[in-house]
Amino acid sequence: MYLEHFGLNKLPFENVPDPLFFYDQGNYSRIRNQISGSLQSGRGLIVVTGPIGSGKTTLSQMIKSDFSENIRLIWMAEPPVNSTDLYLFLAQELGVQPSSTEKTFIMRDVRNALLKINSEGRKCLVIIDESHLMSDDVVNGVRLLNNLEEGPVKLIQLLLLGQEEFLEMINKPEMEPFRQRIATLETLGKLNVEGIRKYVSHRIQVAGGNPSLISNTGWEALAIAFNTGGTPRMINALCDKSFNVAYEGEKAAVDAQDVYEATQRIGLITDVFHYIISLKDKERKSLESHPEKIEPVHETAPRENKELSPLSIAREEKNSPPPVSKEAEQKSGSDEATNAAASGTAGLRSGMAETLLSEQRDMKLPVRLLLVSIVTFVLSTLFFCQQAKSMGSLSCLTDLLGL
Repeated sequence: MYLEHFGLNKLPFENVPDPLFFYDQGNYSRIRNQISGSLQSGRGLIVVTGPIGSGKTTLSQMIKSDFSENIRLIWMAEPPVNSTDLYLFLAQELGVQPSSTEKTFIMRDVRNALLKINSEGRKCLVIIDESHLMSDDVVNGVRLLNNLEEGPVKLIQLLLLGQEEFLEMINKPEMEPFRQRIATLETLGKLNVEGIRKYVSHRIQVAGGNPSLISNTGWEALAIAFNTGGTPRMINALCDKSFNVAYEGEKAAVDAQDVYEATQRIGLITDVFHYIISLKDKERKSLESHPEKIEPVHETAPRENKELSPLSIAREEKNSPPPVSKEAEQKSGSDEATNAAASGTAGLRSGMAETLLSEQRDMKLPVRLLLVSIVTFVLSTLFFCQQAKSMGSLSCLTDLLGL
């Protein structure tokens, strides 16, 4: 795993409802405070909806930790089949052995157990996850539980967590009695681009890392991947896979290429690929507009940068020409001028010769093509004469022109 490679204390993007990583900002912080206030004031029924992986379960874990001392918590991972099973489950969790399976008697025993809890200064909180799977009978059973009161005090607090379909269910006309009893209704949405950056940075810091573990292009790629918003579960999945890809590539930070590779591995369709193409295009244009940035490769380093041994220095001094006097320099200068003129004439002749040779080389191909064409024409003519069975060359040419 990438834990040690990036210097982290624990994995930052595990998809488990760990309160340690709870993102207590934005809507999450507001909804948490709203639910806590409703529970403290004993308002009764609370409903929280949101898309798959939006953090509803993690939020409920935070609520549990907020009221761990004075709350009798009953957790249901999914709703029961019918309201009778709901009451029997609550009775068993409260330590009650109902004398009958009739709803009326079960509700009586449950109410007595709740009165005892409240007399001790405690509250009973029932959390039902996956509430969108409730049948109409169970929804009605929850409504009746919410009616259990002792004067102005609600004997039981109910927190329902479900996907957005639950809102469609309770908005039916026949669910009006249930809707009227909802004290708090909150909806968790997707995180926007700014929220995603804060959320990911928060989890990295909790794990003992620094947000710089994701490069600028990596952050941009994440923003493009979730340009329409992202849920914590999908963000965790993509970030975890991106860190794995960067670890496999022995990189110090996650970049756009790692994020793109991660989207391919988890089957997430995004526009990150087009972003990578644009990055490469910008890099190419930058190199074309600033060619001086490309350092030339020198086959031989300048002499002043070479460390010469005494032996090599002696060899250079031996091979270097002796010093020349001023008269010799003047004479040499005039000779050099004469030689330069001669060299110029020779260079001109050499250039003309090279031009002629080049033209000759350029003419070879057309000449060859001409010869091939002539040979092809002669062979074609002979073949025609043979097939036409012409008598003599003149007759063959006449027949050929007659076509």
